[in-house]
Amino acid sequence: MRSLLVATSNPGKAAEIAQILQGFRVITLADIPTLPEVEENGETFLENALLKAKYYSQATGELTMADDSGLVVDALGGAPGVRSSRFAANDESRVAKILALMEHVPDEKRSARFACAIAVIDPDGVTITSEGRVEGSITRSPRGKNGFGYDPVFLVGDTGLTMAELPSEAKNSTSHRGKALAKVLPLVRVLLQK
Repeated sequence: MRSLLVATSNPGKAAEIAQILQGFRVITLADIPTLPEVEENGETFLENALLKAKYYSQATGELTMADDSGLVVDALGGAPGVRSSRFAANDESRVAKILALMEHVPDEKRSARFACAIAVIDPDGVTITSEGRVEGSITRSPRGKNGFGYDPVFLVGDTGLTMAELPSEAKNSTSHRGKALAKVLPLVRVLLQK
């Protein structure tokens, strides 16, 4: 069975994807530390996912999955959007910055969504893409420990729970990444068994 290179150095994202793809050999950029990172200069999540998947697939010869995802906050004009991971230095400071920017925004105007685009590229030229999103709102303080990034301040729909408060199984089926992965998973399974 082939390996799937998940083109990320984010340990939280890698663990989440590996959990969803149980039964397959998943490697990440941490397993190939000599590869330089690709610049994510696309204007959409899908453009960035395709840039990464193509670059790492060509560089390694591996079946490669890349995603780009982020938080889109309506009251901030869609920010941080495709710059979610570069919005501040680390998860803690990104969460603090969002909360500070949203401090005076009333509850009814705190709508937001997580968006994710996934691209899978086989060195043979097969390209698969998908997108997923989950609607919610921004809380007034962080809650929960089962997540990373903006998960502690993202209230999922009408669940009353933040993404970081959801149990892993519920998070994987509800999340933007989980939804995008579900769409490509059947084809990825076929490619891994080639």
